[in-house]
Amino acid sequence: MAEDLGCRQGATTGTSEVLFSFGVIADIQYADLEDGYDFQATRRRYYRHSLYHLQSAVDEWNREEVPPQFVLQLGDIIDGFNAQHKTSEKALARVMKIFKKLKAPVHHIWGNHELYNFSRNYLRQSVLNSKYLQDQTLLSNFSRDQSITEEASAESYYAYHFCPKATFRFILLDTYDLSIPGRDHSTQKYQDSLLLLRKKNPNENMNSPVGMELSMTNAGFHCR
Repeated sequence: MAEDLGCRQGATTGTSEVLFSFGVIADIQYADLEDGYDFQATRRRYYRHSLYHLQSAVDEWNREEVPPQFVLQLGDIIDGFNAQHKTSEKALARVMKIFKKLKAPVHHIWGNHELYNFSRNYLRQSVLNSKYLQDQTLLSNFSRDQSITEEASAESYYAYHFCPKATFRFILLDTYDLSIPGRDHSTQKYQDSLLLLRKKNPNENMNSPVGMELSMTNAGFHCR
């Protein structure tokens, strides 16, 4: 299976030798705002202070005796409030300025807050599209067979894989493939997502968690 994916198998030893290391960070959710609370007003949110945590993580990774080969940024890099204040691009630039100090490449995944702030078309052209780091040994059938049309581009998903070491493969998936935020309203995936959400959420504000099975923060994979 690994060879089929362009990731050749290699011998492993029974020693404690470090093969490679990597970093993981998620939910930075930066915004240049005073402290606040989450949607349910139960958890304190430290919007500005998140940059200090990111800087601390970058400093620690750069000091590691065995430096990380890469870092996974698992989404929600800036907070959705930036969209309301029209500061999305400015907030993203501040976060990426710190990431640029990192001595390792960063693989970005998109969460709901990325999609609150930006359209998918914007994200595909932005610094949060790290597909240039994918393995070039294999192109997915989806990418190879997909028709190059405006509709196909609007419906496409963001996903790729890479192999940092023999027998290890990381697959980054578009977990918001079936969701409302960031989708062009004219696309089939938006219509399918809206239909499912209305069935599962009776609230006028579909981001409200009151008495519902799904909200706009929930998402999934499309069946086709």
